[in-house]
Amino acid sequence: MRWVYLQTEVSSPKPIVGCFCSTFLAAEMLHVYRQITGLANVEPVVFTQKRQHADRFPFPDGNVVELSRPPGLLREWRRFASRRLSKSPPVMFRSELAELESGLRDRNVAVLHAYFGNSGPFLLPLLKSPTKPCPVIVSFHGADAGVDLEKPRYREAMLEVFANADAILARSDSLLQELESLGCPAENLHLSRTGIPMEDWPFCEARIFPEDGAWRIVQAGRLIEKKAYDVSLRAFARFRKDFPQATFELVGDGPFRENLEALADELGITEAVSFRGFLDQDELRSTYENAHLFLHPSRTGADGNREGVPNAMLEAMATGLPVVATDHGGIPEAVDDGASGFLVAEDDENAVLQRMQEIAGNAMLWTELGKTATQHVRERFERGAQIAALEAVYDSVI
Repeated sequence: MRWVYLQTEVSSPKPIVGCFCSTFLAAEMLHVYRQITGLANVEPVVFTQKRQHADRFPFPDGNVVELSRPPGLLREWRRFASRRLSKSPPVMFRSELAELESGLRDRNVAVLHAYFGNSGPFLLPLLKSPTKPCPVIVSFHGADAGVDLEKPRYREAMLEVFANADAILARSDSLLQELESLGCPAENLHLSRTGIPMEDWPFCEARIFPEDGAWRIVQAGRLIEKKAYDVSLRAFARFRKDFPQATFELVGDGPFRENLEALADELGITEAVSFRGFLDQDELRSTYENAHLFLHPSRTGADGNREGVPNAMLEAMATGLPVVATDHGGIPEAVDDGASGFLVAEDDENAVLQRMQEIAGNAMLWTELGKTATQHVRERFERGAQIAALEAVYDSVI
């Protein structure tokens, strides 16, 4: 089907892009906010079922459409039927479909961008609707390409998404390959990296190699299984035997926090480890500027959860922090092993420690890794270039 965008006298002079986010926005979704607010040649209108953190992620009220939520008992029934009866992903009710289609028409939306792959099955009634008002694009970011897809009906639903969406986006080449292996036609796949506003993460000229051994190490992200903070803590505990003044800051929050605090206590490093919780951008930038090394030994979770390209890692690299990370997901697309950081195998605590020690023992290596890290982020993940690539996909389906 060829879609034609019709402009009206009361519409924006730019094409309207609808952005469907079931929650706008959870605390860890800064990358989505950056992408939406960075759009230059289209005007974004957000369609959401729930708005959160409006103070943290300000957006014009007139450009946020809060969709009606079914009564609580009906939502509970949908969850129960999905998990226990059909064992398939939940889908929108007819009333929700009617409201969304009406909203898309009223706003003269030229294309709808559905964020996160698990929104695809929920939106299948829209994707398959004969009255669909506009093309629909679905973007995948990491976990949404793996979690639950070992279940037959979840897999079948995702194949329907691939067949009915007008384009499928992925944050990394590794995710593109994963989606193609799941059955998405290659011609429907497009790379859409989440860009970093380099002006907000300048290279830190004042950072100095810690000759006194007072290494300040940091890791940032949700405290969940795939971030492998436990590997970082164990490696740091051993690193600190050679560098007793070293400290480790864990930035973020999540369900594993209590377990990680207990592990730090078990390892005898509680006084050297600080759990900072989520920080605003200024606080995080200051944390990076005062650090010497960034850890990000991600792993694939037991539920299939994996990384796209971690934004916290890209921000740290932009400021010139060397990275020790894993050969996992889209990380190797950002970190060139031995040039802008080091890559090790998942769950290899010994390798993480060895790379930390190698960097700590060579000031010239530390300096060169940091400079190259900044350069690679600028070349591959600068926000303006990534926004332009995304808008080219929008143009191609309108």
